[in-house]
Amino acid sequence: MDLKKVDDIIKRWKSNPSFAIEMLQDVQESLRHLPKEALQRIAQATGTDLSRLYHLATFYKAFSLKPRGRMPIQVCTGTACHVRGAQRVMDAFSRELQVEPGETTEDLLFTLEGVRCLGCCSLAPVVTMGKSLQGSLDSSKVGRLLKRYKKQVEKEAKHAWADD
Repeated sequence: MDLKKVDDIIKRWKSNPSFAIEMLQDVQESLRHLPKEALQRIAQATGTDLSRLYHLATFYKAFSLKPRGRMPIQVCTGTACHVRGAQRVMDAFSRELQVEPGETTEDLLFTLEGVRCLGCCSLAPVVTMGKSLQGSLDSSKVGRLLKRYKKQVEKEAKHAWADD
């Protein structure tokens, strides 16, 4: 693993342990997870206990110790969405992606997860794909939706890999 990105993030925050969460956020955004080596590097540079960083990384849902997909898919499982078929939508995503909720596809394009409420119950069932919200989603539309987003994510991934 190339730790240059992590070192750049640490420098941006001047190795200040008061900004440990911000460093973790930046690493998560850049690498889409918090690798052990990155946590060790931050601990060493800031003088923060590694156990404290692991505590932060496992306490906040925004962080992941496992690689996450470029496009997170969040299926609302709150009451209104549940009543209107969220489980069928989740099952359709799971079948199409061949992953269970909480898992990431082998190509690291998608991570599927259930969330308690996305706050737009009148649009139930609701799914977010990246920063886009899909309301009134029927399970029969999942395959087409994924095809459209897969093209977008692959295009973005090729561009990102070319920049690295």
